[in-house]
Amino acid sequence: MPKEKYESPNPRRIHTIMSVDDITAGKKSTWYEIEITGTIRNLSPHLWSWGHLTSLYLNNNNLQRIPPDICRLTQLVYLDLSSNKLRALPPELGDLLNLRELLLNNNNLRVLPFELGKLFQLQTLGLKNNPLNPEFLTVVNDSGGTQKLLTYMLDNCHFNATNPPQRPWITTERQERNKGSGKPAATFTVMCYNVLCDKYATRQIYGYCPSWALNWEYRRKSILEEIRHYNADIISLQEVETDQFYNFLLPELKQDGYEGIFSPKSRARTMSENDRKHVDGCAIFFRTTKFTLLKEHLVEFNQLAIANAEGNDEMLNRVMTKDNIGLAALLETREGVYQNGIPPEGAIRQPILVVTAHIHWDPEFCDVKLIQTMMLMSELKNIIAESSVSFRPGSSQPDSNAIPMLLCGDLNSLPDSGVVEYLTTGRVPADHEDFKTMGYASCLPNFSHGDSKDVYSHSFKLKQAYENDIMPYTNYTHDFKGVIDYIMYSKDCMSSLGVLGPLDTDWFAENKVIGCPHPHIPSDHFALLTKLELHPPSHNSRNTTAPTIGTGMHITRR
Repeated sequence: MPKEKYESPNPRRIHTIMSVDDITAGKKSTWYEIEITGTIRNLSPHLWSWGHLTSLYLNNNNLQRIPPDICRLTQLVYLDLSSNKLRALPPELGDLLNLRELLLNNNNLRVLPFELGKLFQLQTLGLKNNPLNPEFLTVVNDSGGTQKLLTYMLDNCHFNATNPPQRPWITTERQERNKGSGKPAATFTVMCYNVLCDKYATRQIYGYCPSWALNWEYRRKSILEEIRHYNADIISLQEVETDQFYNFLLPELKQDGYEGIFSPKSRARTMSENDRKHVDGCAIFFRTTKFTLLKEHLVEFNQLAIANAEGNDEMLNRVMTKDNIGLAALLETREGVYQNGIPPEGAIRQPILVVTAHIHWDPEFCDVKLIQTMMLMSELKNIIAESSVSFRPGSSQPDSNAIPMLLCGDLNSLPDSGVVEYLTTGRVPADHEDFKTMGYASCLPNFSHGDSKDVYSHSFKLKQAYENDIMPYTNYTHDFKGVIDYIMYSKDCMSSLGVLGPLDTDWFAENKVIGCPHPHIPSDHFALLTKLELHPPSHNSRNTTAPTIGTGMHITRR
């Protein structure tokens, strides 16, 4: 994790003694530090019950051992065990995850427990004047010795966590009602997964994960195994490196009967061919026995910001500088998507617009997140209006809901955010707090589907596949745990038949998993998976026979 600014509690504190009046008035004493110094050989077991302590000074004593119960002091930030007679340390020291300073100078330590490598927030490790084995001494004496030693110890720490239990499948009421109906039904599964790009998977960000488990060669095997295990018909991925899409994921998934499309983030267009390989982006895969690709569309938010800024400084300085993208695939159903038989010839081929997006990450830019989402919905309206002409020849009024839509992505936004409010309700006030009182009023109406200046809106009718807090979090790191990944669909055209449930929270607690990636979990995000049913086409909404749109792949860059 990025090291936060840390100030050592030394020099020692200045104590204030409460007056008699303070005591009489019932004033409470608050203390988070304790110092025990002298010729102490043994410590009272009661010391380990003071779980509120943040600093503990046990230096300059005659301690020969520290009991494992020290792990109960989980709030410790500073621990000084210098100038004792310690020959060994308990492995449980590695559970003090909040430690920033650990001083072990002037002891008799020859070896260190590899569990100390778990102390990923440690900034100072004092080991002077210990007869350390060369195994440790060589690393300690190197430049950046503390961090290198922590990495070395974590990488060599015995890993004994069990595999997490299988995630449960949660069936919806509609699935139960539909059992035994016997009617042909277009059903398919959809996965949404941020796979964590290799260049972001660093020890600086994920210091609690061994470097070997962060390595892409290790993680990509688990990611591919997970994708294959869930065997979804449509797969939406974020943070896919360009090179990994073309030389790993696409060739592998083609063997399983998929085709796919991909686009890197907008910065790739300004880079050399070699550098472009490492730019991440979004990908959509689909099973060719169930779907045919008609068109693909790229939505570049920075280009839309330039085109619609109208001289607005915030749009140019805040929105245009972010190179996130959206990617859409206009698919058409095939015979293989149907269960319980095949419908009449004219009803087999139904269009569906599959969209994936990766919205900007920084919480300080909630305005940018919301605007990027508005841009996306505005462009999707244009895409559907353009495409629906082919499915509804002669139609005079474009209908945003003429083609079923599936939206998957890492929206980097919590359920109570303006982004999710806008998507699920179809509107957001022009003075919504997420706009941060920025002066966007001159350009945001360009992305609204309505005419009101007080409310920005879109005309899609979307529903979340995951409702009722089914997933407590979709992103799980040490310093953030929350729902930021979503699958949404046109609620008038589709229904969710079930979703993949959460990972077992007891497994995280029992194995002391404080964040992901983890040797058993290859990304800091959890995959979402839902089963959807596409409603039969209405004769009143579109023709029963959909004309073919060309014979190959058409790419529209927006």
